[in-house]
Amino acid sequence: MSFTRRVATLSYAVRARVVLRYLGQLGLVLGLLELVPAAVAYGLDDSAFALPCAAVSLLLLLIAIPLARIRAPAQLQLNEAMVVIVATFILSAITLAVPLASGGLSWPDALFESVSGVTTTGLSMVALPEELPASFLFARSWMQWYGGLGILVFSLFLLALQPGIAAKQLLDTEGGLRDPIETAHGHVRRALVTYSLLTLFGIGLLAAAGASPFDALIHTLSAVSTGGFSSHSGGLAGFGNGWAQAAAAALCVLGAVSLPLYYRVAQGGWRELGRNLEWRALLVACALSTVLLGGVMLQSGQFSLSDVVASAPLLAISAQTTTGFTVVDLAGIGAAPQLLLILSMSVGGSLGSTAGGIKLLRVLVILRVTQLALLRTRLPPHAAVEPELREQSLDRRDAERALVVGALFAATVVSSWLVFLLYGYPALDALFEVVSAVATVGLSTGITAPELPGLLKGVLGADMLLGRLEFVALLVVLLPGTWLGRKNIPV
Repeated sequence: MSFTRRVATLSYAVRARVVLRYLGQLGLVLGLLELVPAAVAYGLDDSAFALPCAAVSLLLLLIAIPLARIRAPAQLQLNEAMVVIVATFILSAITLAVPLASGGLSWPDALFESVSGVTTTGLSMVALPEELPASFLFARSWMQWYGGLGILVFSLFLLALQPGIAAKQLLDTEGGLRDPIETAHGHVRRALVTYSLLTLFGIGLLAAAGASPFDALIHTLSAVSTGGFSSHSGGLAGFGNGWAQAAAAALCVLGAVSLPLYYRVAQGGWRELGRNLEWRALLVACALSTVLLGGVMLQSGQFSLSDVVASAPLLAISAQTTTGFTVVDLAGIGAAPQLLLILSMSVGGSLGSTAGGIKLLRVLVILRVTQLALLRTRLPPHAAVEPELREQSLDRRDAERALVVGALFAATVVSSWLVFLLYGYPALDALFEVVSAVATVGLSTGITAPELPGLLKGVLGADMLLGRLEFVALLVVLLPGTWLGRKNIPV
């Protein structure tokens, strides 16, 4: 019997009733969340924007209520969880494009903007956000905030279902992992509280640093979700205030930290930071990218020392944390800085955070597996050596997940890049734009604009969804075996 047929005998297809039930429950949450921009627009006396927001919210609630009442087994399979979250993100993007289209964007541009919002990317079809109503700008950043919240909940839940070093790093307790679902639910609740407190802290921090109340709100929603939508066309440069820029950069770093780590620090003290591998790696990556970026910018002769000191740390942190706040014109920054930023964007932030990219822990796993492969060339065949990270053994699934995500990231980038090259775009600028989309960063060399051909808008939109859902979830939805086959019917 072939490998595929052997695996098929152990597999279960998704159950439609289970998917519809959970999709209905998430639809209820989404409908309630959409009431927030409607209320804000109404408070700002912008009924033209409030009405479509309220209409979308009402429609979602009317559809979701009967779905949420479907009787179905409460236990989710892994493939069912992936189908539900993919459907939720796509549904969110489509429904949220309606109010954005009412704000003056064409339907394709509104759909692109909503995909960029819910995936916390930040690539935008809006050239001059200063000219748009405050209600429109709030709705964009609000989308990023709860898009980041959604992927955070999803990632924590899946980590609990897929034990390994990532789950140990993020979800382990003093007593060890017990029931994975119960553990995930507990950590999700704590992460929700932490995410909300971090948002409130960010608003206060930016306001204290000199940002206006509205700017503090908009940029905090975008920073803690590592999204990058701004109320200024110049991004952080629009603040005109170095303290506010530094505060926003600090929020970017805080957003790229795994949310469960905050709870562990609160319980175990600051020594938990020193014990956390990804936290140390994030600080090292931000510092290293800042130094290297500043060096190549200074060497290029295009920037003065004061310009480098002012912009290099902000740009490096924005790329490494995948937040994507703009600080300088990236089209003329030069080839070497662009390549460094591409590398930083690809690596990204921490697992269990709202950041995109391959993720630091996965990169560390790939490096350790590569190191072991090279080491084995000088070991005897019978030597039993297994890869470890911080004295924790990596099982085969850890390496599989890291290598699969890394390979799919590279394949998506290359295939999308080729499409842009066929349209005649400059090679490095096109590569930068594609990596920014796949890593859900939002930094742009200027290619993303309303005049971009429709096919390329679709490519970038698909890249953002693939990157945000980490490839595997979207591919699972497309597999026939996900839908066809025997069902797991509880006794």
